Amino acid sequence: MSPRDRVLTSEEVADRLATIPEWAMVDGHLHREFTYANFTEAWAFMNRVAPIAEELDHHPNWSNVWNSVVIDITSHDSGGPTERCFALAKGIDGVVSI
Repeated sequence: MSPRDRVLTSEEVADRLATIPEWAMVDGHLHREFTYANFTEAWAFMNRVAPIAEELDHHPNWSNVWNSVVIDITSHDSGGPTERCFALAKGIDGVVSI
């Protein structure tokens, strides 16, 4: 297991959450909800996220209903939040409104 896949301590999680203030820890997952003007914009956002997830080899649990996208990120293999979870959240934040 690489260091990026080690489950973070609660202190490490708190430190990293401070760098992504729009995200919250909910039931052991990083969680954020996004709202767009319409379905097309929401879907375009998901298309911008997909290559980031592929590059990191870390894929979110997400859902889309009309103009909203709900994302939860955790590492199922590791059993909790890891560095890759936070890297994915930061990558997602970088494409929210391109």
